[in-house]
Amino acid sequence: MPSPLVAMPGTGSDADYVLRAFGPAAAATGRQLLALDPGDDLVAGYERALDAAADEYGPIVAGGVSIGASIATRWAARVGPRRCAGVWAALPPWTGSPTGSPAAASAVATADALERDGLPRTVAAMAAGSPAWLADELTRSWTALYPGLIGQLRSAAALVGPGPAELGALAVPLVVVVGDGDPIHPAAVGEAWASSAPRSALRRTELAVWGNSPAVLGDLAAQAWAELGGS
Repeated sequence: MPSPLVAMPGTGSDADYVLRAFGPAAAATGRQLLALDPGDDLVAGYERALDAAADEYGPIVAGGVSIGASIATRWAARVGPRRCAGVWAALPPWTGSPTGSPAAASAVATADALERDGLPRTVAAMAAGSPAWLADELTRSWTALYPGLIGQLRSAAALVGPGPAELGALAVPLVVVVGDGDPIHPAAVGEAWASSAPRSALRRTELAVWGNSPAVLGDLAAQAWAELGGS
């Protein structure tokens, strides 16, 4: 029986998106998917959920999109192969410090706008400058997560992601999916993650592709996982 996949969404997103991104790949490989929703205690809450899943099921695959990928990878580096079978990391946002990261800056700017202007005006401004798929997705998730969304954005923007040394010492397989043309999740970040980890596989897609079809992220991760011979 394949190890369960416990997956976390990106900042401002939720379990609904994780189910669409990773659900088809999990079903195709006979893998149970546990999709996590963000809580007020964003990072620690996710880590507790990962710990609880490993307690219940044994070694799990930790996965995520954007900040979810960062949290999954940090947790995997901490607990090692006795509790983690590997990592599916889609669209990693930054390496190490969030300083200078477009994703962190965007999260802070959104939190500031929500506090200053409120939800309806912030959503309207976002939708006016976004592709239709992104406007629809964030309108749905921001509305569902507000007002806790503000604290979640700030917590995510302050997270120190896995650095080169941590990635280099990773004792479990790492698969990374990058999106070319994505200004918030630069492909170079994911490439650096994959090149730093001892056992890794990289897959790439394009922003317009995964934006309109989130399942591409999970499908590519599953392909890379099979290449590594993951369980």
